[in-house]
Amino acid sequence: MPRFPAFCACLAAFVPQSYAVERTRPQTLDTVVVTATRGEDDALDVPAAIDRIDAEAIRRAQPRVDLSESLQRVPGVMARDRQNQAQDLQISVRGFGTRASFGVRGVRLYTDGIPATMPDGQGQVSHFALEAAERIEVLRGPFSALYGNSSGGVIQSFSAPPPLQPELAAGFAAGSDGLRRGSISWRGPWQGGQGGYRLDAGALADDGYRDHSRARRDSAQLALGGMFGADGEFRVIANALDLEADDPQGLTREQVEADPRAASEGALRFDTRKTVRQQQLGARVEHGAGIGRLGLTAYGGGRDTVQFLSVPPASQANPLSGGGVIDLDRSYGGIDARWQWQGQLAARPFSVAVGAEYQSSDEHRLGYENFVGAQLGVRGALRRDERDRVAAYDQYLQADWAIAPRWRVDLGVRRSRVAFRSRDAYITSDNPDDSGRVEYARTTPVAGVLFHAAEWLSLYANAGKGFETPTFNELSYRSDGLSGLNTALLAARSENVEAGVRARRGDIRFGFALFRSDTEDELVVAANQGGRSTFANAARSRRQGAELSWSGAWSPRWRYGLAYTWLDARYRDAFAVCGAAPCATPDSMVAAGNRIPGLPRHNGWAELRWLAADDYDFAIEARGIGRVYADDANTAPAPGYVSFDLSAQRRWRIGGFEFVGFARIDNLFDRDAVGSVIVNESNGRYFEPAPGRRWLLGLDIKAVRR
Repeated sequence: MPRFPAFCACLAAFVPQSYAVERTRPQTLDTVVVTATRGEDDALDVPAAIDRIDAEAIRRAQPRVDLSESLQRVPGVMARDRQNQAQDLQISVRGFGTRASFGVRGVRLYTDGIPATMPDGQGQVSHFALEAAERIEVLRGPFSALYGNSSGGVIQSFSAPPPLQPELAAGFAAGSDGLRRGSISWRGPWQGGQGGYRLDAGALADDGYRDHSRARRDSAQLALGGMFGADGEFRVIANALDLEADDPQGLTREQVEADPRAASEGALRFDTRKTVRQQQLGARVEHGAGIGRLGLTAYGGGRDTVQFLSVPPASQANPLSGGGVIDLDRSYGGIDARWQWQGQLAARPFSVAVGAEYQSSDEHRLGYENFVGAQLGVRGALRRDERDRVAAYDQYLQADWAIAPRWRVDLGVRRSRVAFRSRDAYITSDNPDDSGRVEYARTTPVAGVLFHAAEWLSLYANAGKGFETPTFNELSYRSDGLSGLNTALLAARSENVEAGVRARRGDIRFGFALFRSDTEDELVVAANQGGRSTFANAARSRRQGAELSWSGAWSPRWRYGLAYTWLDARYRDAFAVCGAAPCATPDSMVAAGNRIPGLPRHNGWAELRWLAADDYDFAIEARGIGRVYADDANTAPAPGYVSFDLSAQRRWRIGGFEFVGFARIDNLFDRDAVGSVIVNESNGRYFEPAPGRRWLLGLDIKAVRR
C-alpha cells in the first residue's frame, strides 16, 4: 500500500502565482516573466501560442500519476509515459527535448513559479503536485526564449487557491499491474479570510507493466499565502519527494516482439534502479513601490540521487572509467527580482517589466563500481569524485503596447550567461586531474504583434532567437573515452518564427499556428549505452509544422475536443558521430535530410464527452501517433498506432460529503505499441513498450465545513 510521508519532511518551493483566497483588493502576482494568463479568454490578448489545461481536465477520471495524462490534449507537445519511474517522462515541445534519455531537456519547467529546470537546462517533473493543481499552462514558440537557456517551450503547473471554507479531501485509485494511488488534502482560509493554506500529500505504488519496473513515490506540499502592510502580498510553498524505482531499460525489436513486458538482461543482472530524495522551500513577496510594483522571489532545495547502471565490469577496467553507480548530491537555489509598471504611452495602454535572475546548482558527484568481486548490482570501489557547479546570470526586459484599438505589440530581450565549473578530487597515477570550466552566453530578442480582428478573434505573429547549452550530464562524458568535461560541445542556437489565429466564441475554442525553427550546432546523442550518453554537435537542423486545437459543445450534453500536430523535423546537413563510445574519431555518417529521431510526423488526440445527467459523465478518447525513428540513421523505426480509452465518472453528495467515483479502460482494443524510444541506444535497445489494455477505479471524497 502507498504510505504518506510526514509533513515535517516536506520542505520546498515557492509560488509567484495567485494563491490567496478571494478578497477585495486586486491580485497582481499572476505575472511570471513573460505573459501569464489570468483567465481562459485572456489568451486572445497574447501574441504567442499558449494553452491552458484546467483542473477538471487534470482530475477527470485520470490516474493522476504524471503530466502525460494531461499534456496529450495540447498541440505541439509530446509527453510519453515510459513505464519507467526511474527515468521520468519524455517531454518535447515542437521537437525540442526529444533526445533526453532521462529527465526533461530543451523545455523549461515550473511548478508554482519555481523552476523545475536547473540552470543548465536539465529538468524533472516527478514532484509536480497534480492533486493540488488548478491549471497547467503551456507556452510554445519564440516567446519561450524569454525564460532563458533551453527554452524550446515552457510548461507551468499552478496550485489551486484555498477555498473560502475549510475542506478535508482524500482520494484513492487502483488499477492494472498493481497500481495504487492515495492522496489527502486539508485547505482553507486564514488571516481573517485574506490568506489561505493548503496541505497536500500523495503516495503512489506500482508493480509496473514491465518486469523489473516496480516503483514507489511519496510526496507532500504545504502552501501559505496572505497579505502584509498596506499593499503587500506573500506566498510560501514547501514540498518534498521520496522516490524509489527499478529501471527495466529498453528492448530490441526482437525482444519487444517476443515479450513486451520483459526487462533487458542487463537490467536484471545489475538490478538497475534509482532513488531520489528532494526537498524545496521558496517564497515570494510583492509590494507597491511608488509607480509600479516590486517583486522578489527566492527558493532553494536539495536533490539526492543514487542510480545503479548496467555498465559491464570489463568496461570499468579502463582506469578513466567513472564506474557503474552514480551518487549525486545536489543543492540548488535562485533569486529573481523584478519591477513592473502599467500605464500609458502616447495615450495608449503600455506595460513594462524589467528584472534580473540568478540560479545556481552545486553537485557532489561520486561514481562507484557496480560490482564487488562476482556480485553485480552493488556499490563497489570509488571511481569518481568531483564537485561541479553551474550558475546562470540573466537580465530580461519585456514591454507590451496597445498601439491602436485593435493592435498590440510585444517586445522582449533576455541576456543569459551560463558558467560550468568542475573540480576533480579523484586523481591517481592513471587518472589525471580532470578539473575544467566552460562558459556560454547569448542574447535572445523576441518580438510579436497581435491584431484583434473581432472581439472573439485574434491573429498574431512573432519571431525570436533562442539557445540551448549542454547540461552537466551531457558535458560529463566524452566520445573518445577520455575523462574530463567535453568542452568541445557548443551551445545550440535557433531562429524561430510563428504565425497563428485564435478564436473564442461561446463554447467554441479554436487555435491554429504555423511555426519554424532553424538550429545551428544541434546537440545530438553520439552514443547511448547502459544508461550513459555522450553528445556531439550536428551542423544545421529545421523543425517546421502546424498545430490545430478545437473544442466546444454540440449541445448542453455533448462536448468535444481535438488537438493535432504535423511536424517535419530534419537535419539539413550531413554530420559524423561515433557509432559507439569510446571513439576518438567519428566513424558514422548521418545523411542530410534524415529525420530527427524521437519525433513523429503526425500526433493527434480527440475526445467526445457525454454528460448523460448532471451527475454522470462519460467519455471516449482517441490518440494517434505516427512512425518514430529511434536513431539518426533512420534505420530503427517504431511503428505508429492509434489507441482508444473509455472513462466514466459520477458525482453525488451525502450530508456534508461530496463523492466522485470514476472508472476507465485505457487501450480499449489492446493495441500493441511502442510508447517511447531511447534515441541512438548503442546496443539497439531503442524501444520501451506501452501497456496493453488496462483498467482503473477511483474514488475522491471531500468534506466541507459549513
